[in-house]
Amino acid sequence: MSDFDGIVMVDWSGGNDTGPRPRKDAIWIGESGPAGDAPPLYARNRVLAEEMLVARIEAALELGERLMIGFDFPFGYPRGFARALTGTADPFAVWRWIAERLEDSPRRNTRFHLGAAINRRFPGIGPFWFNGLQEDIPDLPRRDIREGHGMSERRACEDRARGSFSCWQLGGAGAVGGQVLTGLPVLDRLRSRFPGRVAAWPFEPLEAPVALVEIWPSLLKAPVAQAAARGGIKDAHQVRLTARALARLTPERRAAMLAVEAPEEGWILGLGHEPELCAALD
Repeated sequence: MSDFDGIVMVDWSGGNDTGPRPRKDAIWIGESGPAGDAPPLYARNRVLAEEMLVARIEAALELGERLMIGFDFPFGYPRGFARALTGTADPFAVWRWIAERLEDSPRRNTRFHLGAAINRRFPGIGPFWFNGLQEDIPDLPRRDIREGHGMSERRACEDRARGSFSCWQLGGAGAVGGQVLTGLPVLDRLRSRFPGRVAAWPFEPLEAPVALVEIWPSLLKAPVAQAAARGGIKDAHQVRLTARALARLTPERRAAMLAVEAPEEGWILGLGHEPELCAALD
């Protein structure tokens, strides 16, 4: 496997269009490589973000480059969920299942209703919770009153990632569940649009020109906080610094961080290597 020519990091959002003016809690895309950092790009909604990513992949393929593209949401659910939902432990079956059912546009999406629909396939109450809409949604509790659904609360990597949120929480400050339900369909479409040219870690060998990886910018919490204290938007700093840290590692160190076995749940790239990532920024 050749090394990467570009490291692209994406701070995702499960919310609606955030308007023309760059702001926090929106989608931001940062890139770094041998030539240094590119200015972070603001995407006001997921449609535009997907178009930007498709264009970047097409440019890389035309130039014969290899790209790593990171997204800040889980690529998989706790063990057993995929089989319970789709009949197979294949995480890509979950990606396709969600992609076929989520209705998504810049100004609305059905992530809360989809969470409720999934809950109805499980016993008890849950596993998804939190309803950010004014209307009540049957089978989706607003509060964490879940019980008897049979799923683990966290993935193995999240047990080690202090401060991370469960993928079952669909909204609220810091929650990631809505990002998963709106992000996995995009990953599924990227794999389908570029068959054999896009591979998702750690579910398949990274022999394709483009590698999709899961990130968690809080691994660089201190450097991001220091940058934000000097001004600017935190989300933009997160993608810029995460891309820079990964780009500055040697190919051998990146390969070591990618040497993970998590065929169903997925993993956070760089987890357990936080001091090394922070040191790469010095």
